[in-house]
Amino acid sequence: MWCDNCLLLLPLRGGAIAWGVILALYSIAGAIFLLKWGQFLYFVYPEWFIYGGIGMGVGAVAIISILALSNRSYIWTRVVKFLWPFVIIICAVRATLMIVQLQRGKDKIQWECDNGGQLWSETAVANSTGTIPSGFCATGFASLNVAFIISLLVDLGFQMYMFFLMWRFQKRLEHYQGMQGPFYGGYYKA
Repeated sequence: MWCDNCLLLLPLRGGAIAWGVILALYSIAGAIFLLKWGQFLYFVYPEWFIYGGIGMGVGAVAIISILALSNRSYIWTRVVKFLWPFVIIICAVRATLMIVQLQRGKDKIQWECDNGGQLWSETAVANSTGTIPSGFCATGFASLNVAFIISLLVDLGFQMYMFFLMWRFQKRLEHYQGMQGPFYGGYYKA
C-alpha cells in the first residue's frame, strides 16, 4: 500500500514547488554573495567563483524542478531526480571544503577586520578594489563560522528533502491510475 502523504510537510506538488522556490532563492542569493564578496573569506583565486558557481547550479536545478512539477512532466521529473544525488554529493564536498578553508583563513579575515576591512593580500598592500562588509567584523569570526556551518548543513538537508519530493512525485506519476499517453484523450480524460 502506498502512503501518499508520508514525510510530507505540505501537499506534494504545491509543497514541492514552494520548497523549490525557497531553495532556488537562497541558493542564488548565496551564490551572488559568494561571487561578490567571496574573496574576503576565501583567499585562493578561483575558489569563491567555484563555490558561487555551484550555488548557481543548485538554483538552476531547483528551477528546473519547479518547472517539472508545474507541468507535471514525467520526463523532467526523472531528469531532476537523476540530477539531485549528484548535486547533493557535490554540495557536501563543497560544504566540507568551505568550512575547512574558512577555518584556515581565520587569521586573514581577522587581519582584514583589523585593517579597516581592506582585502588581504600577500604583500599586505592597500590597493584593493573594495572593503569587507562591516557586518563581518562586527559579528566576529566565531559567529561567522558557526553561521556558515549551520547554513551549509541546512542547505544539504533542504536539498535532500527536495530530492525526496521529486522521487515521491515521480512515484505518484507512475502509479497514477488515469495517466495515459498523449494520444486518445491525453493525460486527463474527462
